[in-house]
Amino acid sequence: MRMSILMRGVLLAGLLAACAPPSAPGAAGAGGAVRLILGAYTTPREAYSQIIPLFAEQWKSRTCQTVTFEESYQGSGAQSRAIVEGFEADVAALSLQADIDRIVQAGLITHDWQAVGPSRGMVSTSVVAFAVRAGNPKNIRDWADLAQPGLEVLTPNPKTSGGAQWNILALCGAALRGQVAGVPRDDPAAATAFLIAVLENVTVMDKAARDSMVNFEKGVGDVAITYENEVRVGQQAGQTYELVIPKSTLLIENPVAVVDASVDKHGTRAAAEAFVQFLYTPEAQMIFAQHGLRSVDPTVAQATAAQYPPVADLFTIEFFGGWDKATPDYFGEAGVYTRAAAQAQADLSVTKTASPNP
Repeated sequence: MRMSILMRGVLLAGLLAACAPPSAPGAAGAGGAVRLILGAYTTPREAYSQIIPLFAEQWKSRTCQTVTFEESYQGSGAQSRAIVEGFEADVAALSLQADIDRIVQAGLITHDWQAVGPSRGMVSTSVVAFAVRAGNPKNIRDWADLAQPGLEVLTPNPKTSGGAQWNILALCGAALRGQVAGVPRDDPAAATAFLIAVLENVTVMDKAARDSMVNFEKGVGDVAITYENEVRVGQQAGQTYELVIPKSTLLIENPVAVVDASVDKHGTRAAAEAFVQFLYTPEAQMIFAQHGLRSVDPTVAQATAAQYPPVADLFTIEFFGGWDKATPDYFGEAGVYTRAAAQAQADLSVTKTASPNP
């Protein structure tokens, strides 16, 4: 009897040790439940739908605590502004660094988020690419083809979509690097003229990259400028459109960060930080790769290299001096894109006015 009581005591002590409570200040104790709010951009929704249950299972086994998620997906810029304006996301998973920087500047992220993880706070990567119709009837092979007369181009709105900003910068960068036929290298005026020509072909500007692809899947447009992974995910789901990666394109780097103001208010820091760390594990990185995103884990990247061909001329945001410079230079009130979009709109208005009524 005495031995039985002793053994039960040992088992109980082991169970309590296995369910050690999170140690972060303000964290809930062992057992019970914790809810995390994820504010994300639209593109990796399917990947997170697989990653979240795996993390919840791991968290439960470590802490005996049930973790549930409230998930919000919208264009990266819109999501970033929503967090700044009061949406209390515990974790922000966005398309580009500039959208995280907006949250930092608002005083809601106070830690060095780029010191988290092995890749400066970037949890996945992709490249700017094109989705074209089956058989590529318009023979779209590279950037220059997007300016051909009569082509219908889809790309999201840079005012709401991080993906759209990647798209514009990829186009302009390829032109400035001399990788667009007919556009001289290091000629800003010529690059801007090419941008205007492409914008004049844009028929729909959706608020998010996913919305743009949904429209393309409905039959709108000849080509969609988008993330490589958007095309791959669509193909996995049975879509018949084709992927075209231009010879010169921009490396998309997607950041994730704990929002300090939210986790401290909610008492969810331990679970939120653990979730962000989990995103860098080979298990989570493989899920990202299965959903068309290029992994930041070298081992996973090597294992999936056959799915992701190298790009002849792959450049990064540093070509533009980083987001601190690229954002005002291209998307500010007097930025390259802002002026080009206004000119394209003016040109189209003149064309419509000059056209005879049917």
